[in-house]
Amino acid sequence: MSVLADWQIRAHCEQDQMVWPFRSHLLNPASLDVVIGTQIMVETPESPELHRIDISNKTEEDPWMVMPGEFLLTETEEQFNLPTTIAAQFVLKSSRARDGWDHAEAGWADPGWNNSRLTMELKNLRQHHPLPIYPGLRIGQMVFFKMQPPAIDYSRTGRYNGHAHVMPSAG
Repeated sequence: MSVLADWQIRAHCEQDQMVWPFRSHLLNPASLDVVIGTQIMVETPESPELHRIDISNKTEEDPWMVMPGEFLLTETEEQFNLPTTIAAQFVLKSSRARDGWDHAEAGWADPGWNNSRLTMELKNLRQHHPLPIYPGLRIGQMVFFKMQPPAIDYSRTGRYNGHAHVMPSAG
């Protein structure tokens, strides 16, 4: 396996819509930044199930505030269509980690994962102050790996294809 360089990521995004929408200003030498989408899922005292919330009206100036210790699921704005020869890994941006965010390290995307937004498991590690979240916030980056030869296609084996929004556990 080898990590894709910026020019390889660009080519796959522009030719195959591997990541859509593709925005070249989010491209790094060996990764592509991803941003928060419009849906989150949070815990409420009334139910053990996570509650879906639309944050499309939130902005950098008027964000949704995540309380200290609070866990949530959120989605990327970007949708993914990985070829059967490419896998990807979500990594939290160091700037977000320095703000106090943590990610559960569950961001692996198998070859063939398609028509889906990435669901991220985030937690505010701060003890005394909330952290802001809003659509468009650069939260992390995807690192892409070229696989030789092609692997079993996730579109035939996976449970998380075709998810247009943040999703809870499928078991």
